[in-house]
Amino acid sequence: MAIAKVVASRGTCNRLYSGAILVKNNRIIATGYNGSPPSQPHCDDVGHLTEEGHCVRTIHGEHNVLLQAAIQGGTSTAGSTMYTKYSPCIHCAKYIIACDVKRVVMAKIYRNSETPKLLRSAGIDVVEYKENPDWEKELIQIFSEDVPDRINEGKVELKGVN
Repeated sequence: MAIAKVVASRGTCNRLYSGAILVKNNRIIATGYNGSPPSQPHCDDVGHLTEEGHCVRTIHGEHNVLLQAAIQGGTSTAGSTMYTKYSPCIHCAKYIIACDVKRVVMAKIYRNSETPKLLRSAGIDVVEYKENPDWEKELIQIFSEDVPDRINEGKVELKGVN
């Protein structure tokens, strides 16, 4: 879930920083965050495009992770697990079902509490992620540590460097 949160920070629509990752056979196969389609303007640059109170300029993180897996190729989404910062919207839930994702782990129910039911009705294992305070402390420690400068310490030699 920590990786989904980091991925969410790349979002380009400040209405909601959502992120998702797809994992299969213990490997991350794709990442996605809220953002506009390639070569299109981002909300953070030109403002929001809203319809009925929702920004429609961006593609949701859950949808983007599925699209990235399709574009990259080389693996299938069938049987994968999606970790997502928020529960998917109804449209993203339909895409998740269509892509044969088998498990969805979500950190927070967002807006529509019915989508987990829809996912479950399609045979998808839906898990509400529970924060682990010890793990959260460890993450804070990991992200607050300086990256060691091994090159200048003489512990790593790179040709053409030093």
